[in-house]
Amino acid sequence: MKLIAIPFTHLFAGSLWLLLTTSAMAQPEPCYLEGIDERVQCGSLEVPENYDQPEGRTIAIHYAVLPAISESKAVDPLLILAGGPGQAATELAPMIERMFKDVRRQRDILLIDQRGTGKSNPLGCELSHVEELVKADDDIDLAEMAGDCAADYAEVDLTQYHTVNAIRDFEAVREALGYPQVNLYGGSYGSRAGLVYMREAPASVRSAVLDAVAPPQVVVGPFGQHGADSFELLLANCAAQQACAATFPQLEQTYIETVARLEQEPVPLTVPDPLSNQPIQILITAGRFTSVMRVGLYHPSTRKMLPYVIQQTAQGDYTPLIGLLGSTLAQSQLYMGLTLSVLCSEDLPRATPELLETDAANNFIGGRTGEAFVEMCSVWPRAERPASWFDPVVSDIPALLLSGAADPVTPPAWGELAAATLSNSRHLIANHGAHTIAGHTCANKLAATFIDSLDFSKLDASCLQRQQPAPFILNSNGKGL
Repeated sequence: MKLIAIPFTHLFAGSLWLLLTTSAMAQPEPCYLEGIDERVQCGSLEVPENYDQPEGRTIAIHYAVLPAISESKAVDPLLILAGGPGQAATELAPMIERMFKDVRRQRDILLIDQRGTGKSNPLGCELSHVEELVKADDDIDLAEMAGDCAADYAEVDLTQYHTVNAIRDFEAVREALGYPQVNLYGGSYGSRAGLVYMREAPASVRSAVLDAVAPPQVVVGPFGQHGADSFELLLANCAAQQACAATFPQLEQTYIETVARLEQEPVPLTVPDPLSNQPIQILITAGRFTSVMRVGLYHPSTRKMLPYVIQQTAQGDYTPLIGLLGSTLAQSQLYMGLTLSVLCSEDLPRATPELLETDAANNFIGGRTGEAFVEMCSVWPRAERPASWFDPVVSDIPALLLSGAADPVTPPAWGELAAATLSNSRHLIANHGAHTIAGHTCANKLAATFIDSLDFSKLDASCLQRQQPAPFILNSNGKGL
C-alpha cells in the first residue's frame, strides 16, 4: 500500500534548519536520572517554538539516552513517546528501563521530553492540591484555574505546543544524534504521537509499538462511557469470583447510592496529607470519590481494591479511599499546560454536544471528564488545526498494536480502528489487561521480540490469554480469594 507522507521540508523548514541547529545542540554528557542507578547520557537541542518562524523564539528540547548493553548494538534505538498528553519521557525512565530491559540489550533507549514537559520548556500549572481538596465540587472553578495557568506563560505561544510540532522536535533530535531510523513505543496519547510520527516522517520509522491506542480520528478527553464500560467489567469480574460476590453483594447499587449521598452531603475530614503525611482538611465529595474510582481502573493493582474501597466508603470508613487517593496523587503528574494546549486545539473542538451527551449517559462518572475539559478549554489559547490531522493514518510500517479489554480510557475498539488502515500490523488484546498493557502483562516481551525480528509469526500471544484476573481485596488485611 502506498504511504501517505508529508514532504520532509514541511517537517522542519528543510535542511537549512538542520544546519542552523547543529551548532545549537549541547553535546550529550553523562548524567543521572531519578530512579536509574547508572550514569546515562543527557543533552538538549534548540528548536523554533514556531517552525513557521525559524528566526523567532527558540526552546530547548531535553533528551536522555539509556545506552544499549551490547557493544555491537543496533543502529536504530527505541524512542519512547510519553502519554498524557503531558507526561515527560525522562521522568518515566525507571519504569521504561524495567519494561524494556530486553530491548536495551541491543538498542539504545531514547527519551525525549515533549515540548511543554520535563526540561523541554515545561508548562506546569502550579496548583495546590491541599487547597483544592477542601472545596466542594461546584466551588472548583476550572476555567479560573486554567486562565491563571495560561497567564503564567504570557511569553509563550501556547498554540505551538501540539502533536505535529512534537514530532518535528523528535525528528530534529534523531537527526542530530545520527540515528538513521527509530523504533517507536507510544503508550496512551503516545500511541497517537506514534501514528502522527508514522504519517509525518515515515522514512524515519523502522517499527512502531502502539499501546492503548488513541488514533487521531477519535476525540480524547470525554472518558465517561469508556470508564463506565470498564467498571461494568469490574462488576462482572467480582460477581464471577465467589468470595468477592459474597463479600460485596449489590456492589453496583452500593456505588450508585454512595455517589448520590456524597452529592447531597459531602463529608469533611481531617486526615494525613496523602503526600506529606501532615494533618490536612479534606472534603469527600461525589466528584472526588468518582475521580479516584476512575483512576483506580487504570491498573490491575488498584482495580482489585475498588470493591473494598466502595464498601468501606459506603459504611463511613474513608481510610481506604484516602489511601487510594494518595497513591494517585503520588503518580507522575501531568504538565497541565501541555495537556490543555494539545487537547483544547486538537480534540475538544471535535467534541460535539451529541458526543458529550452520549458520553455523560452513564451511572459511573457521568460526563465529569468531558465537562471539565470543556470548562478549561473555554479560556485556554486555541488554534484551528487542519482537518487532515484527524484522518486515519495509512501506513505499511510494521506496527504492533496492544490493548487491554478492561482499559477505562482507550478501548480495544480504538485499536481495531487504527489497525484498519495499517496494512502491516497486528492487534493483540489482553483479556484481563487494563491501560498500557506493556507495563503489567507479557506484552513487553512480545514487543521486544517484534522490535528485534519484525516478524509477527514469532509472537506467541497466548501468554496474554493465560493471564488471570487478580483476586479482589476483601478486607483490611489485603487478603483476596
